[in-house]
Amino acid sequence: MHIDTVNLSCKCHCKKALNTSVNTDDLCISSLAGCSPRVKVNCLEILSYQDRGLSLCVSVMAEVQIRRYREEDHEEVKEVFTLGMSEHIPSSCMHVLKQPLAQMFLGCVFCALLTSSKSILLPVLAVTLLLATGRQSVSYMFTKYIQTCLEQDLSHIQQTYLDPANACFWVAESQGRVVGTVSCLPAEKDQNFLELKRMSVKKTHRGQGIAKALCRIVSDFAFERGFQGVLLHTSVVQRDAQKLYEHMGYQKVREFIAPEAIAKLTNFTLMEYQLVLKQHHN
Repeated sequence: MHIDTVNLSCKCHCKKALNTSVNTDDLCISSLAGCSPRVKVNCLEILSYQDRGLSLCVSVMAEVQIRRYREEDHEEVKEVFTLGMSEHIPSSCMHVLKQPLAQMFLGCVFCALLTSSKSILLPVLAVTLLLATGRQSVSYMFTKYIQTCLEQDLSHIQQTYLDPANACFWVAESQGRVVGTVSCLPAEKDQNFLELKRMSVKKTHRGQGIAKALCRIVSDFAFERGFQGVLLHTSVVQRDAQKLYEHMGYQKVREFIAPEAIAKLTNFTLMEYQLVLKQHHN
């Protein structure tokens, strides 16, 4: 089944009613067909006005279209991905600082320099330099990962995601600009699962149900093609992403340390989530 347009709309439609309550977060998504060329998502902001027992609901509509990737989207897709990944650098730095090993090392350096120099200035400067070096190391790790992705699949989206039958790449478009992305392809570790990849929504367009719609289009795509489920990977610092996936029915199946040396030193954990489609659709 292929659907050209699908509306994301409030369960409470505009009508005259007594004590009508509207929850702007209570949204329902109709079935999003797998590789639909064009999916329309209408994000509604509901304003409620009650006068003499009559409820008047006014909807302010911001149109977002979810469609398949086109070649002209390439630069904007790279921008959305790069900005989305770069947002995690500050939270990753905080993660590093919370590690006992990092705290012990900084404390030892501070105390040793304070004892030897009998001056507060030198240990403060040394710890500040170490913190700056640590931030640069974390930034380098993310920059390297971003660059690797840009040089690999994101430089060959057509060949990687659109030419194969069981892969696809979608973008969310608002006012002619790409504001979100998601893709999928058969998982390397288990060909019975699709792997959800490159999920990102611009910060200015979050909270409108776009990420949920992108998740749903991947699971429907997998279900239509007979896959057992969808899996994905996220990191310990991406807490909003974890909440989103758990809300969409994904379950965490394992945790493991990222392979980079700095990740091993800082206990930077990656998480694998899975969505079993038979259970999800029943």
